[in-house]
Amino acid sequence: MALFIDKIKINWEKLPAESYLREIPALRGLTQLTLHAPVTFFVGENGTGKSTLLEALAIAAGFNPEGGTRNYLFSTRDSHSPLYEAVTLSRSYPRPEWGYFLRAESFYNVATMEEAYSDLGHPSQHLHERSHGESFLAVAEKQIRPNSLYFLDEPEAALSPQNQLALLLTISRAVKGGAQFFVASHSPILLGLPDAEILTFEEGRVHPCRYEETSSYRVTEMFIKNRHHLLHHLLGEE
Repeated sequence: MALFIDKIKINWEKLPAESYLREIPALRGLTQLTLHAPVTFFVGENGTGKSTLLEALAIAAGFNPEGGTRNYLFSTRDSHSPLYEAVTLSRSYPRPEWGYFLRAESFYNVATMEEAYSDLGHPSQHLHERSHGESFLAVAEKQIRPNSLYFLDEPEAALSPQNQLALLLTISRAVKGGAQFFVASHSPILLGLPDAEILTFEEGRVHPCRYEETSSYRVTEMFIKNRHHLLHHLLGEE
């Protein structure tokens, strides 16, 4: 299927020589990514740059740094990196009909603005009146549609395993309708989505890996299969 974004380029000459972004091993050698699937997962340990790149892609695609649709124009605190200034997205036509940047880190701010932006034609979902997980999933189910573009930053942070499965189903249905997703995640449930491309930021570079090679899968499998031995080893040394 055709992708809304099929190639990512980073021009490091647009960033200062002293930029901290040049100190992130997986990013500093990255100049181009060619995409092959409608769902691209970014995986890796904390601090490897996956959320930094996802954020830059979302901003370069026209989304508010703190999340929401392209119509969300607000800022509570400018904490995003300048990487988006160096990013160029190769886009196909037609353009996506809709889109959303969903991030766990600033979801509270987006939920607040959702109420502020509501009117008779666009009633509020009253997200603050629900649990964090319920509101997060409610937004995903309402905003994720066919023929649209999405950036999800660690969506599992607010979701139970059961609701992660519900989100996986929502993503799969949207993909069948022509949607494209970029997802930074640690969830072995979400990463199991069939036919997704997984890019790991470990080993100091961005490169493809199989589902079974992700640290999320390997650590989870190790814990489930060897829970008693592992806990005895970890806790017995205290």
